[in-house]
Amino acid sequence: MSSGNSSFRSKDEKIGIKSSKTVNREVDNQKMEQRTNDSGQYKVRGITDEKGSKKSKKDRSEQFQLRVELDMCSKRGDVMGAIQLYDKAQREGIKLGQYHYNVLLYLCSSAAVGVVKPAKSGSGMRTLDTFEVSTMNSTELGDSRDMDNNGQLDYGSSPMIDKLESNSSYRFDDLDSTFNEKENLGQFSNGHMKLNSQLLDGRSNLERGPDDQSRKKDWSIDNQDADEIRLSEDAKKYAFQRGFEIYEKMCLDEVPMNEASLTAVGRMAMSMGDGDMAFDMVKRMKSLGINPRLRSYGPALSVFCNNGDVDKACSVEEHMLEHGVYPEEPELEALLRVSVEAGKGDRVYYLLHKLRTSVRKVSPSTADVIAKWFNSKEAARLGKKKWNESLIKDTMENKGGGWHGLGWLGKGKWIVSHTTVGGDALCKCCGEKLAIIDLDPIETEKFAESVASIAIKRERNSSFQKFQKWLDYYGPFEAVVDAANVGLYSQRNFKPARVNAVVNGIRQKFPSKKWPLIVLHNRRITGHKMDQPVNRALIERWKNADALYATPTGSNDDWYWLYAAIKFKCLLVTNDEMRDHTFQLLGNDFFPRWKERHQVRFSFSDAGPEFYMPPPCSVVIQESEKGNWHIPIASKQDYDDEERRWLCVTRANSHMNRQNSYSSPKGITVSY
Repeated sequence: MSSGNSSFRSKDEKIGIKSSKTVNREVDNQKMEQRTNDSGQYKVRGITDEKGSKKSKKDRSEQFQLRVELDMCSKRGDVMGAIQLYDKAQREGIKLGQYHYNVLLYLCSSAAVGVVKPAKSGSGMRTLDTFEVSTMNSTELGDSRDMDNNGQLDYGSSPMIDKLESNSSYRFDDLDSTFNEKENLGQFSNGHMKLNSQLLDGRSNLERGPDDQSRKKDWSIDNQDADEIRLSEDAKKYAFQRGFEIYEKMCLDEVPMNEASLTAVGRMAMSMGDGDMAFDMVKRMKSLGINPRLRSYGPALSVFCNNGDVDKACSVEEHMLEHGVYPEEPELEALLRVSVEAGKGDRVYYLLHKLRTSVRKVSPSTADVIAKWFNSKEAARLGKKKWNESLIKDTMENKGGGWHGLGWLGKGKWIVSHTTVGGDALCKCCGEKLAIIDLDPIETEKFAESVASIAIKRERNSSFQKFQKWLDYYGPFEAVVDAANVGLYSQRNFKPARVNAVVNGIRQKFPSKKWPLIVLHNRRITGHKMDQPVNRALIERWKNADALYATPTGSNDDWYWLYAAIKFKCLLVTNDEMRDHTFQLLGNDFFPRWKERHQVRFSFSDAGPEFYMPPPCSVVIQESEKGNWHIPIASKQDYDDEERRWLCVTRANSHMNRQNSYSSPKGITVSY
């Protein structure tokens, strides 16, 4: 299928720029609009009379109305209704823009895969993240300038703004269009959805094209839950047939493609099991000046992994890394699964270390795949019988502890057990002590400099430099308290009394009983009910102890408490997960490791504040100098470390192995 002769230039990585022919035409039109005819009327798009002007307005009105109706179809997950709107637009000669086509392609590609998630104005297409619906704005769907030349209409309320959270029970295998519906039906039974009557009656209130009359009975729903609509095989086949027809029309109309367009086509290719075509859609992006995203690779990776084609799956990962796109756990789990099935021990070793650095705690489904590998004959066969213990030890020390990365050690059958790690950091299964992996002094200094550099650029009037001088004079501190996070815990109004309770509580954790640093924006100090005597008394008490720093107006107090905690290598009391755009600037290398060792989370009970201190060992995949492995499994309450589940993996002939079996906790299955 040809995409036409559209050429693209990179104005924004999210925007597909119009073809050169379209741009030239618009330039000519702009010149024509500056001229007048003999009667003094302005020409609009080459039309000189008032009727032409009215026609242009009518066209824009029809396009906008179609956009609104397509948004509603996407919000309901109404694929058939969207196709009928497309057919109606073709019959009535309504010109479709990039946005229209992208909503249609999104819905058809979702239906072709077999599951449609209702969402506002369509949705993103993160394939491997268990049908996660990513936030997309109108720019990603398409340029709306062809509908509103004067910029008077506000489309801000209709583009996609919701993000439906993925359900952890869904699995990667469900994305393959060839999966057995009866066997997988149970994985989609997490509730029941009260469907729109239009969905149940085949959207009978919408005008149907002649080809759609016979489709009503085929557009059946096998099963549904609160977040999704599953479609029959006939409906899936019809959706991808119509989807490719719409894609071809988009190419013929020379409507520019963007990342969303090509990803949708990749998903339709995935529904046919054509991984090569799905991968080609990603490769085309660079030639069109489009930066691929993580979701762009999902369709190709899905097909190759489900087909057991480990080489092609690896080539997808290589392409990702070459273009600055990094796989997350769903992608790594898929790559791990196909590598395990192919018996590729070197790839499994590589992926375990990828999980160690980027994921740290694995999901239960990933833990199942890891256990499957260690219980395989291939895993028992691989490994060194002898190794240089001194080299292994030195390598681990140089890398900060917890891993060496020099390959499998030992030979023979592995024993895979579920266990927990005690407060002494000892594995309750094999007795091995797990490592504390922290930043070294050089890394810590670089990290602090990085935070300070970003903050100085963003703060006004040298306010952050003043804070640095203040810290040099009044520091060091043994803890820093994010007072806004504490004072607003589970409530809308800031309460200084809660901050005071946490401050007093954390002081008792230190032999010195020294005051922690309390960082609070100055608007909180003068805010709601802060003039009450009890609140004023607390503020004055903190000031008199030289423990309060009020960040100035226009500043972001996040930089202040974070920098202070890094500078003094001390504890940070906050429940802030530090995942927003502010902290994304810091990257994903040092930051997770630092948080694990220094963040203190809290809650409140009738007895007062309760603190969840940093774990006694690093909660990350660990490889020991004896060749053993410990893999932490993610839980809902990550700070409840006494109950955290770990996989303990040791060789059967290792003297470290204390027991040959361990009962698997409820909810996690490991094959032995």
